[in-house]
Amino acid sequence: MHAREREPSVAGRFYPAAPRELAQLVRGLMSEPVASPIAARMLMAPHAGYVYSGAIAAATFARVDVPPTAVVLCPNHTGRGDRRAVYASGSWAFPGFELAVDEELAARLVEHAGFRADTLAHAREHAAEVQMPFLHERRTDVRVVPVCLAGLSLEDCRVLGAGLANVVREVERERRERILLVASSDMSHYVPADVARHYDMHALERLLALDPEGLFGVVEREDISMCGYVPTTVALFAARALGAEHAELVRYGSSGDVSGDPSSVVGYAGVVVH
Repeated sequence: MHAREREPSVAGRFYPAAPRELAQLVRGLMSEPVASPIAARMLMAPHAGYVYSGAIAAATFARVDVPPTAVVLCPNHTGRGDRRAVYASGSWAFPGFELAVDEELAARLVEHAGFRADTLAHAREHAAEVQMPFLHERRTDVRVVPVCLAGLSLEDCRVLGAGLANVVREVERERRERILLVASSDMSHYVPADVARHYDMHALERLLALDPEGLFGVVEREDISMCGYVPTTVALFAARALGAEHAELVRYGSSGDVSGDPSSVVGYAGVVVH
C-alpha cells in the first residue's frame, strides 16, 4: 500500500464497504432522469450517510458535467490538524476504486493561496470522503484536491476564496479545462423539521444570491447549525470571483423524510452554481 494513500474512514457506516454494493447504490441514486448536465463552477452537497442524504447529493452531482479536477472543500468535524488543510499528494482509496490527488494544483494552492499541506485534518474526516463516490460515478478518472477548513473568520474566507480563484484561473488557462469547486455541508442539525426548513432557507437565500458575506453573516447571526458554512463561503467567494452568475437549488430535504420522525432532523440541500 502506498504510504500516501488515504484509507476510507467511513466505508461500512456512511456508505457500503463492498465495492459492488457501493457502485450499485451510487448508480441507483443517480438513475433518475435529469436535465442535460451543466458546466458548473461550484456545487454544494450534503455529507450524511447515504440512506439519509444520498438522494439529494446524487441529484446535485447528476446536474453537473464533472471536469478532470475537482477541489472538494469540507468542514473539520474532528478538530484535528490544520485549520486550512490541503491533502496535497497521493490518492484516496474507496471500495473498488481510488482517486488521485491533483498534486500540481494542490501544491499551487499551498504556495500561492494561503492553504497548508496537512493530512491529519483529513485522516478521520468524512465530509469530503462521502462526496467522492459521486464524483467518481460522474467521471471515473477525476482527480481531487481535498481541502478541510475550520475556525475561519469572514476575512479569512474572503482571502482564501480570492487565492483559490486566482490559482484556479491560472491553472484553467494553462490546461484549457474547467476545475469544479465542491463544497460539502449539511444544514441545520437536530431541530424540528419546520424549524430546520425556516432557518435553512435563510442561509440558502444568501447562497442562491451568490452572497458569501451574507451567508456567513446569517449563519452566525441566527446561530444556524450549518456545519459547512466556512468551506461553502470560501467556495462561493472563489466562484463569484471566477464569474459565477447564477445558482439553483436542486433539492432540499431532511433526515425526517427518511426516518419519518420530524421532531429532530438534519437538513440537507443541493445547490449548483454556474
